[in-house]
Amino acid sequence: MLEYFLGSYIVTIAGLAGAYFWGEHVHSGSGFACVFIALVLGVLEVSLSFDNAVVNAMKLEKMSNAWRHRFLTWGILIAVFGMRFLFPILVVSIFSKLKMLEVAKIALSDSDKYAYYLHQTHAPIVTFGGMFLIMLFLNYFFNHEKEVHWIRPLENWLSHFDHIKGIEVIISLLMLLGLQNIVPDEQKLHVIIAGISGVITYLAIDGFSHYLEKHEEMRLSKCAEAAGCTGLISFIYLELIDASFSLDGVLGAFALSKDIIIISIGLAIGAMFVRSLTIMLVEKKTLKQFLYLEHGAHWAIGALACIMLISAVKEIPEAVTGGIGLAFIIAALVSSVMHNKKMERLLADNGGEKNA
Repeated sequence: MLEYFLGSYIVTIAGLAGAYFWGEHVHSGSGFACVFIALVLGVLEVSLSFDNAVVNAMKLEKMSNAWRHRFLTWGILIAVFGMRFLFPILVVSIFSKLKMLEVAKIALSDSDKYAYYLHQTHAPIVTFGGMFLIMLFLNYFFNHEKEVHWIRPLENWLSHFDHIKGIEVIISLLMLLGLQNIVPDEQKLHVIIAGISGVITYLAIDGFSHYLEKHEEMRLSKCAEAAGCTGLISFIYLELIDASFSLDGVLGAFALSKDIIIISIGLAIGAMFVRSLTIMLVEKKTLKQFLYLEHGAHWAIGALACIMLISAVKEIPEAVTGGIGLAFIIAALVSSVMHNKKMERLLADNGGEKNA
C-alpha cells in the first residue's frame, strides 16, 4: 500500500503545513483551524470520488505506463491548480465580466465577495458538469455489445437503445430543455450555453478518441506517434471526467471555508489520494477481480449527474451526493464478491463431478 500512497502522504504533510502557515499569515492563531478544515475537505473529496477512481481506472488500463505516470504528476497539477483554483476564477470572470486578474485578487483578499460571485455562477457550472457526465452515463449503458449486466433486466433493456442513432444527445438535450424551464430567467441563457457546451465537449473528446483507436492499427509505420497521440487524447478525456466530478466538490467546499487557498489545499489532498487509488486499482487489476464495480461506478455517475442538474435550482447536501455514489459502489462490490463465490462453488462442484 505504501508504494501507491507514498506521494499522497507527502502531499498531505506538505499541504497541512502550508494550511497552518497560511492560516497564521491571514489571521494569527487560526493555523490549526485551517489544518482541520483542510483535512475535512480532503476526506470529503475522497468519499465523493470512489466512482471517479473506478472510471479513471477503466481508462488508465488502456494507457501506457508513461501516460499513467503523467496522470499522477501532470494530472494532479491540472486538478489542483487548474480545476480547484483557476477554473472557478475563469468562470467567475466570464459571467461577472471582470478580468481574471481582478477576480484572482478578490479570491485572495476578499473571500466573501468571491464566494458571492461564485454562487452567482453555480447554475451554469453544475449544468456543464452534469451534462458531460450524463452523456458518459448514457454512452456506457446504451451499448448492445455489452455482455455483462449488473442490474440485469434494466441494463439489458438500456443496452438496446444504441440502435437509435444519437439517442444519448436527444435525451441529454431534453433534460437540458426541462432544466432551463425551471431556472431563474436571468440564468436561462447561461444554463443553455453551459449545458450545450458540456454535450459538445463530451462528443468532441469521445469521438476523437474513438477515431484514434480505430485508425491506430492502420498507422503502424508511425506507431510511437499514434500511441502518443492516443495517450494524449485519453489523458485529456480523463482530466475532463475528473473536472466534471470535482465541480460539485469545489462549490460545496465553500460551505466549510471561503478561503480559496485552504479549499485548494484540502481538495488537493483528496485528489492526490484518489489518483493513488486509481493507479492501485489498475496495477492490481481490481476491476477484473470485481466484475460489477465498473457498473456501480457508472450508476453513481448517472446519479451524480442528475443531482448536479437538480442543484442548479435547489441546494443538495454533500452528504446526499457522496452517500448515493458510495452506496452504488458498495452494492456493486458486494454483488461482485457474491458472484466470485458463486463461480468458485460451480468450479468446485464441476471438479468434484469430474473426479467422481
